[in-house]
Amino acid sequence: MGKDSGVTMTIDRFAILISTMFFLSLLSCSTFAQIGSSPGAYSRMGFGSRGIGMGNAFIAMTTGDITGYYNPAAVPFSKVRSGLLSFGLLDLDRSLNFLGYTQSLRGTAGISAGIINSGVSDIDGRDGDGEQTGPLRTSENQIFLSFGTQIKPQLGIGVTIKFLHSHLYTDVTSTTVGIDFGAIYVVDDDISVGLVVKDINSKYAWDTAPIYGQNGGTREDEFPLRFGAGGTWKLPDSIGIFSVDVEATNKKTIQMRAGLEVPIIPEVVVRAGIDRIDLKESGAGVKPSIGFSIQRDIGDWVPSIHYVFVLEPFTNSGIHVISLSANF
Repeated sequence: MGKDSGVTMTIDRFAILISTMFFLSLLSCSTFAQIGSSPGAYSRMGFGSRGIGMGNAFIAMTTGDITGYYNPAAVPFSKVRSGLLSFGLLDLDRSLNFLGYTQSLRGTAGISAGIINSGVSDIDGRDGDGEQTGPLRTSENQIFLSFGTQIKPQLGIGVTIKFLHSHLYTDVTSTTVGIDFGAIYVVDDDISVGLVVKDINSKYAWDTAPIYGQNGGTREDEFPLRFGAGGTWKLPDSIGIFSVDVEATNKKTIQMRAGLEVPIIPEVVVRAGIDRIDLKESGAGVKPSIGFSIQRDIGDWVPSIHYVFVLEPFTNSGIHVISLSANF
């Protein structure tokens, strides 16, 4: 292939990415999401720069960096061992960090483990008289372990166990366990489809007796139960990968997500997506994203750096997520 052909292909791929973002932006002009304020919102923001960069439309993804976060059935399709360290830059003194590891087991099974940490710091604490008592903080954490296996070469199933811990206030914490189930079917070399059921039994169980004594009480805040279906399509001539997910919840919401990943050159990949396209209501709560990855082979190692910018609808600035990963 000549130099001019390579430049033309690069321009064409940029055009595809820009056109897709324009189309998705049109969809976002009159959409919003209802479950953002429900318990466990941090756990629905995505995992790492790649997934977030594609609008979290990852239910049926079986190529590239794989994690059990989106669908535990994807884990056995991973061809390499991979590790991920990621952190987010958010306003309003918020934090969002990720740590993950995925490994195949004898070719037909795999495991994936990860940690999600989120919280708010520098909260102005005051007593009943309005006097300052010092800064406060809250934190929410999820530790997950996924296992998946291929019951047929084209069909994978999996399960994720999630340990949820939240620190709301001094001596007020919650530790519970949630479960995800998933399945993926690889139709052919270009198309795969997936199903998930997420956050079964996920909830926060609070007990304020340590603070208020006999005046305290107990309460449970349940996470939305989510049912998702998705598909991925490898575009012709290795132009890229397009993915789309639809998710319904027991809160009577139906949302769509979509993403596109385009390799510009072997070492550079760009991606764009949009999350929280609400199919039932109208408003302005979608989250478009755009990012890139740069990787370089070093022997048997393939280290990468990833970046994504997410436009949040209800804050003064967006989210920046930076990830470091390595396949080996």
